[in-house]
Amino acid sequence: MFSLNRVHIIGYQTQPVEVRQTPGGTSVTDLNVVVPYTFKSEAGEMLKGKGFHTVTLWGAMADIAGQYVKAGSQLFIAGRLQTDSWEDEKSAEKRSKTKIVGQDLIMLDPKDGQLKAPEGAPNVCNVVNKAEVVGNVTRDPEMRTTTNGQQVLTIGVATNESWKDKSSGETKDRTEFHNVVIWGELAEEVSRCVKKGNRVYASGRVQTRSWETQTGSKRTTTEIIADSVCLLGIANSEANDAVERSRNSSYDQSAPSASLDAEPVAAIPEISYTSEVKAEDLPF
Repeated sequence: MFSLNRVHIIGYQTQPVEVRQTPGGTSVTDLNVVVPYTFKSEAGEMLKGKGFHTVTLWGAMADIAGQYVKAGSQLFIAGRLQTDSWEDEKSAEKRSKTKIVGQDLIMLDPKDGQLKAPEGAPNVCNVVNKAEVVGNVTRDPEMRTTTNGQQVLTIGVATNESWKDKSSGETKDRTEFHNVVIWGELAEEVSRCVKKGNRVYASGRVQTRSWETQTGSKRTTTEIIADSVCLLGIANSEANDAVERSRNSSYDQSAPSASLDAEPVAAIPEISYTSEVKAEDLPF
């Protein structure tokens, strides 16, 4: 695997599910999933927001969603980001939309309905919006300063995907281009250290924002708001030291791993792995 393009979300389906059939007879459906979240404002105040995500499901997964997923159902979805581009028939403008192509779907609601949210426990009631990419930086970082003086940086990251076409047997490739937005001190560090062509790991949340053009057309863009960025393929002195120590060490492989005069370790209590879950208690 040369790159990574992975998204995990836990959210709620907002509308009834409609399954369509392709000309070849494959089932497909688009979910509209809302993911509520909390964030800290510039003044330090905790605010609430929500993001909406289009999730495309194919084949048996689409059929299952059509049968069991209802408006309001809580879902776990794992997949990848995919951007589709086309040309508007009327204006000839280039348009694009980013969606999540679902690869795993788990229905989270119990058989007897959703539980009431406990009071005073915001952390355990959180939902999930997590995106991870490993790829090459497509352009040099672009640092900007907001009107209130905050530093914000945007980098492009390209990921690749390969698959074998079922009908032709040919190997096909697809490249996705991700906009990664970084704020604050992390933005300043990335701007100093990361350049076009570097390989990076970035993780954060998926966010789609909308705006209106001067002609009145609505536009949207989907970004990864990163809270972690790692420069890859670089030397690490501590790792090199460990490798060197391992290379230079000499030991008898037949000897026990623990020293005979080492202090005794407290016995670990035996753990029973017998499941207490009954089949009738499962929510599916």
